[in-house]
Amino acid sequence: MRIALGCLFAVLLSGTEATAAETLSGNYVEARTCQVYTGPCFANGEVGSVGKDAIMTWQVTDGEFDGVDLSGLTVAVVVKASHTMGFRGLDDAELRRAILVLDAKADEQQAAALFDFAIGQTGLSRDAFESVDRAAIDMTFDERTLTSSLDVDGFARLKTRKARPGDCICSNESAYYPPLTELSGFVPGVTIEGDVTARKLGTRWSIPDSRTAYLGTFEVDTSSRRLADSK
Repeated sequence: MRIALGCLFAVLLSGTEATAAETLSGNYVEARTCQVYTGPCFANGEVGSVGKDAIMTWQVTDGEFDGVDLSGLTVAVVVKASHTMGFRGLDDAELRRAILVLDAKADEQQAAALFDFAIGQTGLSRDAFESVDRAAIDMTFDERTLTSSLDVDGFARLKTRKARPGDCICSNESAYYPPLTELSGFVPGVTIEGDVTARKLGTRWSIPDSRTAYLGTFEVDTSSRRLADSK
C-alpha cells in the first residue's frame, strides 16, 4: 500500500499518545540504493538492478531494553541483499548479509542490549551478520525541520531531509516502498549526502541527491520481554 506524502507528515508530526506500557523510543534514519519516494514507473525501472543495499539506524532517546538503560545510544545495521528490497522489505531477498555497528559509548551490558534490540527490529537471524563492530556514531535528528545527519566512523556518512513537493518529477510520487522496519511515524526523504562502506560485505555505495531515505520515530513495547524474563 502506498501512502501519500502529506499524510506521512501528519503521522510523524502528530506523535503518539503515551501509554502505560514500558517503551524504548527514539529516532530512525534509513537510506537505500533505490528510490523510495517516487512514481511507479521509476520504481519499476529499478527493480532487480538496484535497492539491494541499505543502512538502518536507531537513535535511542529514552527507555530500557532487557532492563538496561539505552538512552543516548545509537546502533546501525548495514545490509546487502541478493534482490531489491521492495514491498516486503528484507523478506524480498533470498540472501541477506549484514554488519551491525554498536555505539562506542555503550558499555558491555548496553552493547548486548543494543545487539538484541537491533536483531529484533531487523528480523534477521544472527547467522546473517558477518560481524559486530564498535564505532563512534554521531547522529542528529531535528523533528521540527525533519532533517538529520549521521556519521558512523569508518562506515557511513549521511545527510537527509524530508521530501518536498519540489522533489517530484512525474507528479505521482509517493512512499513507494515502505521502511525496512516498523516505525511509529515516518516521512520519505532525500539523501543530500550518502556514502556507505562495508568492506566485510564487499560493498561500497554512494547515493547523493537522491530520493532514497526515510526519517522516522520508533516506539517499542519492552514490557513483554521483561515479563518473559521473569518466568
